[in-house]
Amino acid sequence: MESEEGTQQPQLVLAHKLFLLTQSDVPDIEKVRLRQEVLDFVTTHDMCPLYETLGANSVLDLDQAVLGSMRAKIDEQLKKLDEKIADAEENLGESEVREAHLAKSLFFIQIGDKEKALEQLKVTESKTVAVGQKMDLVFYTLQIGFFHMDFDLISKSIDKAKNLFEEGGDWERKNRLKVYEGLYCMSTRNFKRAANLFLDSISTFTTYELFPYDTFIFYTVLTSIISLDRVSLKQKVVDAPEILTVIGKIPHLSDFLNSLYDCQYKSFFSAFAGLTEQIKLDRYLHPHFRYYMREVRTVVYSQFLESYKSVTIEAMAKAFGVSVEFIDLELSRFIAAGKLHCKIDKVAGVLETNRPDAKNALYQATIKQGDFLLNRIQKLSRVIDL
Repeated sequence: MESEEGTQQPQLVLAHKLFLLTQSDVPDIEKVRLRQEVLDFVTTHDMCPLYETLGANSVLDLDQAVLGSMRAKIDEQLKKLDEKIADAEENLGESEVREAHLAKSLFFIQIGDKEKALEQLKVTESKTVAVGQKMDLVFYTLQIGFFHMDFDLISKSIDKAKNLFEEGGDWERKNRLKVYEGLYCMSTRNFKRAANLFLDSISTFTTYELFPYDTFIFYTVLTSIISLDRVSLKQKVVDAPEILTVIGKIPHLSDFLNSLYDCQYKSFFSAFAGLTEQIKLDRYLHPHFRYYMREVRTVVYSQFLESYKSVTIEAMAKAFGVSVEFIDLELSRFIAAGKLHCKIDKVAGVLETNRPDAKNALYQATIKQGDFLLNRIQKLSRVIDL
């Protein structure tokens, strides 16, 4: 389970392949290859519980002979691990006992038995004293959570890790936790929090067990674009040396970021179209695909309209390289949803912006709250008079 630096945790690679097998956008010939790779991995690592589940869901063809062989190997290995634990408890010290229990935990993780792995990790934790080693156990639990997309388990584990850090803990593990929490926030549609956590971790990234550095930069740019204002985006993302060294390796991402900042809207839409498949086929972003598409378009349309008091629909359509009908339909949806502060004069073919005045809005809110408070006081005074 422990990944070497620079390599992704194998079970999470497997989880991504299983996700791709469920997607209709993946070609059938690609699915044949993925199915074989999944079968090879599952049988090599004796992942008996997962093999049975995949067989029941018709993802893999269940072979009873293979299943029996897996169970025999698992029983044999568990017997060895239990003997090792018994020997350590009788003849060796506390450290060796903990290591023996940890080995059993990692074996359950390897074979994909979630419940037994979590149970054994709790046993291992009871034998653990050092805060750093307890944190490593939490990271194992988080990896199980991300494999099964169990957000309740992930949330509780992150809270547990934060409590452990109050007792102590090194900076390397604290920085790793930021990436885990960022991925959790992104997976639960809290893009602003995710962007801040990812940006804090750019220069100290060591969480290769979750994903490669290129993927980390991909997530950082995507979450930052819909979360940061132009000034912050320039300082933290567009000009960030860590991002500049990698962004060129990821197709369309550099054009996507720079064309937005440089107001090259036609290039932006072209790059955006190129990124849609990557976003749709990402295991963590897929559930939020439609939401993310809307949010990005809200950002880019708002940025364009920011420069104008009024502008013709034709001019806007030309700037984005799309038809007048498309822009008209798009904007009408966003205006109706309250995402854009403008109105369409269909007769004149003009967009008129009506950006809200922040001071005036605050004044109106204060008046409204004041009226509400006075009404409550009057009601209270009548009750007291009685």
